[in-house]
Amino acid sequence: MPGPYPSRREISEIFAGMAAGNYKDFFAHVIDDVDWTVMGHHPLAGQYTNKAAFQKDTLQRLGAIMEKPLQMEVRNVVGGGDEEWAVVELIATSTCKNGEMPSLLVRYRSALVGADGGLLVGLKFDNTYAWVTRWNKDGKIVQVRAYLDSALVKQALEENE
Repeated sequence: MPGPYPSRREISEIFAGMAAGNYKDFFAHVIDDVDWTVMGHHPLAGQYTNKAAFQKDTLQRLGAIMEKPLQMEVRNVVGGGDEEWAVVELIATSTCKNGEMPSLLVRYRSALVGADGGLLVGLKFDNTYAWVTRWNKDGKIVQVRAYLDSALVKQALEENE
């Protein structure tokens, strides 16, 4: 008999669209007044008391400094089914814009060379997350504690905003 909360497989499916940078289906499974805490010591850390504030102050802020939408892929899910809580391990991959370049240079960005002879590219934003999620019996997320690489987030924002 299945448990009252989403199974590991169902949770993986709920998160699946994020691997392509599509968050719409995922957020359909998050209640509007979610209690979302981003852990750490960086500009995005803090408690968000609703979905809209979390999206605006974290994902949209990060999205604005990325070359393409942040892609987050599920690596592992622990819990779910009979358990109200589940931990979702996510791997994010993206590249930061690292500042504005004149439009002529953007086209030839891959050909730009730095003082050390290396190619100039944006900061690689490969981050690992652990989202500790609490679910209701309707299959919606009601609480999240998100753990991540604080130093990388801080660096990305400082170099790109």
